[in-house]
Amino acid sequence: MPWQQLRVRVHSAELEQLEQQLLERGALAISYQDGEDQPVFQKAPGSTPLWDSTVLLCLFDAATSLEQTIQWLHNHPATVSNSAVKLEILPDKEWERSWMESFSAIQFGHRLWICPSWQTPPDSNAVNIMLDPGLAFGSGTHATTGLCLRWLDQAELTGKRVIDYGCGSGVLAIAAALLGAKEVHAVDNDAQALEATQDNRQRNGIAAEHIRCYLPDQLPAMQADIVLANILAEPLRELALLFAQLVKSGGAIVLSGVLEDQAESLLQRYCEWFDMETPAVESDWVRLTGSRKAS
Repeated sequence: MPWQQLRVRVHSAELEQLEQQLLERGALAISYQDGEDQPVFQKAPGSTPLWDSTVLLCLFDAATSLEQTIQWLHNHPATVSNSAVKLEILPDKEWERSWMESFSAIQFGHRLWICPSWQTPPDSNAVNIMLDPGLAFGSGTHATTGLCLRWLDQAELTGKRVIDYGCGSGVLAIAAALLGAKEVHAVDNDAQALEATQDNRQRNGIAAEHIRCYLPDQLPAMQADIVLANILAEPLRELALLFAQLVKSGGAIVLSGVLEDQAESLLQRYCEWFDMETPAVESDWVRLTGSRKAS
């Protein structure tokens, strides 16, 4: 049996209400896609991160009449424009299998792989992170996360204390733990992110005492060998003094979520406390790294 799919480009601020209304109009399933090739980061405590422009993929039974729904969408304030609503007829297939086949394991550096849970890791001797694709907190596929993962792959982490500040899915914290860090502290201002980190920690067979999760104001007083922060340029600027306090003398800072035109001002900001290295660039995104100066 074929299916009908409405592809609707919407303003994300009104997404939740629109999604509920579409379900009431007979949508059997709704999924989200990035409308503008934009990375997803949390911007405020307790928020659910979404793209500014999101494409809703709404699946309907072939027998459902969609004429009125399409006209309603054309007039809905959440819809970007009339041309943003498209109807597609989809042949019958195993949708879950089709979706799963679109994701495959990704290698970062020499030792590190991220693998969806339904696939056998390509290299059983590698450091394999089992992590499924998700909307809000990332699965390692964006350049900002990949830059951090490649840094971790080449770093000497054995016996080190690591802080992952803005942990999201916990992918960087998990990578650090599997690559030999003695203890990892995952910090995020969204409780959902901490829950996702705990779920992914368990999925990867890591003990709770190896990765501990905190809201920012719950992080115990400590100094770490490495602080990782894959967030956004402005929060990184605001957190510079805190990070300087968290990294011990000679320790490393690793910053990502920075665009090329934002890198120079951040370098200047962090140079007060860190000896900063040449930035690494990938797809217009930058990773900044440095070593903590002696206090």
